Amino acid sequence: MELKLTRPICFFDLETTGTNVAKDRIVEISILKIFPNGNKESKTWLVNPGVPIPPEVVAVHGISDERVANEPSFKVLSKEVYAMIKDCDLGGFNSDRFDIPLLAEELLRADIDFDMKNTVAIDVQTIFHKMEKRTLGAAYKFYCDKDLTDAHSAEADTNATYEVLLSQLDRYPELENNVKKLAEFSTHKKFVDFAGFIAMDEDEEVIFAFGKHKGKKVNEVLDNEPGYFGWMLNADFPLYTKKVLTQIKLSRLNNKL
Repeated sequence: MELKLTRPICFFDLETTGTNVAKDRIVEISILKIFPNGNKESKTWLVNPGVPIPPEVVAVHGISDERVANEPSFKVLSKEVYAMIKDCDLGGFNSDRFDIPLLAEELLRADIDFDMKNTVAIDVQTIFHKMEKRTLGAAYKFYCDKDLTDAHSAEADTNATYEVLLSQLDRYPELENNVKKLAEFSTHKKFVDFAGFIAMDEDEEVIFAFGKHKGKKVNEVLDNEPGYFGWMLNADFPLYTKKVLTQIKLSRLNNKL
């Protein structure tokens, strides 16, 4: 089965210095771009993160400080990466909760105004967990009957993720071969930011999804506790979360004028 597309979709995977979206950096990124006519384009970059890669992380993906010492920084690569994913939908494995948020942080640090307003994202891991509850290696074996021999290589994981999605479409007739529907199915909750600090409630109202104001409407909190906005901007939240919160505040101010 082929994926039905109305515009390109980019499957991608990141290898990083760790799992903290706000602080960690990319050391490898691989993108597989699928066009509506079935054509494919792929690119993999090694990235110098500008910070030491912890030994326990090197043990997972095998990318050491020495290996990336002469590679470009993400800021140098950012325009090329963004040009490849611009105006495309996105796909990945655990991408909604990790890869997309971290990629957004790196792009914003590089002064590229990355946004997901007109983009949908398919998280193949979520589909897999809802259907079978396994890992990427197990998913590849289960759906494609292949061993993922080069796991934690961004390129191998990216290609495996795309193959798994195609096999999922073949296996589950109830899955609609439509990028928007697959994105909806593979989403855990409806978040406004990537990291899950700001969400939408059942009435499509924007609410905080953490802390003392969890479940409260953002606009009401900003009106009743103006200092909360400044605290979030100065605290250790992801850049994209701060960007979304600022947009909400500015929209609120404009509506009052």
